Amino acid sequence: MKLDVTTFRQLRRLAPVLDDILNAGEVEHPDQAVNLAALAQLCSKLFDKYHRMHPDEIEKARLEALESQ
Repeated sequence: MKLDVTTFRQLRRLAPVLDDILNAGEVEHPDQAVNLAALAQLCSKLFDKYHRMHPDEIEKARLEALESQ
């Protein structure tokens, strides 16, 4: 799936926030929480777009995740 320029730039801008949060294991600064909400919204949009393009792959991943539990 090719990303449009705007989405790519948003991901590049938000990726360091996610990296900081994952490394720390918590949200350390209030602005991270705001950026994390923006990142979650962007990821949700990307997932929805990918799901429309590849519904079988999403279902397969869900089943594999359930089986591994």
